[in-house]
Amino acid sequence: MWARAAALPWLALAAPLLAHDAGGEAPPTLARAWSLSPWLLLPLAAFLGLYAAGLVRLWRASGPGRGVSVMEASCFAAGAVALLLATVWPLDAYGEWSLAAHMAQHMLLLALVPPLLLAGRPLAAIACALPADWSQALHRRAHPLQLRAGAALAAATLVHGAAMWLWHLPSALDAALHSEPLHWAMHASFLLAGLWFWSALWRRIRDPRAGAGPGMVAIVVVMMQMGFLGALLTFSPRVLYPVYAERAPQFGLSPLADQQLAGVLMWVPSCVPYLLGAVWLMWRGFAQLERMRGPG
Repeated sequence: MWARAAALPWLALAAPLLAHDAGGEAPPTLARAWSLSPWLLLPLAAFLGLYAAGLVRLWRASGPGRGVSVMEASCFAAGAVALLLATVWPLDAYGEWSLAAHMAQHMLLLALVPPLLLAGRPLAAIACALPADWSQALHRRAHPLQLRAGAALAAATLVHGAAMWLWHLPSALDAALHSEPLHWAMHASFLLAGLWFWSALWRRIRDPRAGAGPGMVAIVVVMMQMGFLGALLTFSPRVLYPVYAERAPQFGLSPLADQQLAGVLMWVPSCVPYLLGAVWLMWRGFAQLERMRGPG
């Protein structure tokens, strides 16, 4: 196992960088739609490896499901799979040819990956994988940051909306498609904005004292923005992203149909995680009201 882990960086460095090269005559096949960049693979492998090692150590010491429940670990695993689909295979490669694939990648990074990873309590698991002094240092530095991020719901909502609108401007998306560093900066901003927003929501979902009202307002604001932008893409009578005018047909879609599919993806399925968060917040809010009223 350790030999394979040690070989991973060299394999990543030796692998061809298939992503962000739409200069070929056709999109890659599903078997070749890999984005093998060491700048992505190395930190991703370290993050997932530390979580897995910490979870194993925690469950060996305390028993399976203690500290991090089986459901929480399953959520983290689902988030890791979604993250790999968005960044490694196949959406990142296909996003060069289809706005719909690119939109699916963005919505995974913004709306689905963050809540699933956060639900898995990554700091608790990773701390168990580190030496004791490193673990204490991680808690000292990460815990205050986590508290501040969880309390700044309004700022998190603003950044969430700004990332979504700014990167979906035609000029910004075109620039990202022609610049490798800018492309990964775009994806990192989506993931970080999503993590900040969902960490603030998780605080209100997990802590009954935080109050459900502000979280509900933030979710409504986010869903309204996503719905408006999704409808704009879906019902626009003209192609808004010229960069895909020649690429989408090679992917099997007309440019306008590709844009409409991207709009539908943002408008409908991407709102489901936020809707579930709103339902959870409503349930917690009503339960808190019942406890305040008391029996009778």
